[in-house]
Amino acid sequence: MASLNVGNLGEYLREQRRNAQLSLRQLADAAGVSNPYLSQIERGLRKPSAEVLQQVAKALRISAETLYVRAGILDAERDLNEVETRAVILADPTLDERQKQVLLQIYESFRKENGFGSGEESASDTDTAGAKDAAADGAADSGADSETDPRRTAG
Repeated sequence: MASLNVGNLGEYLREQRRNAQLSLRQLADAAGVSNPYLSQIERGLRKPSAEVLQQVAKALRISAETLYVRAGILDAERDLNEVETRAVILADPTLDERQKQVLLQIYESFRKENGFGSGEESASDTDTAGAKDAAADGAADSGADSETDPRRTAG
């Protein structure tokens, strides 16, 4: 086969664009690529560079890593679940940016605790504690009742 997973990338991009309720032209403008070029990517006729994928991901507000995996730039076996989990968190329109970052910190701390942490950051107890503190702060911000919240009981 001549195209390495490019059709899969195109279908995925089209789906993400439609979920974002963007026309092809709107996404092309937001990503800084030409409309015909983006159309060719969606139809699986072109394999974009990592730079173009990063621009498209930013315009769609999704993880560039997810697009890299789908384009075959990153090894598909390389923590695909992790990449997709991060992408879902980042794409959730019901969360604000701070909440997304807190969730990602907690997720990473649990992965590290279970021996699956990425090599990008060093695992430390302060990272986990910081994520848990941030989660508690997030719960307090969202109106969690301190009397019924087990994290808030006097010990």
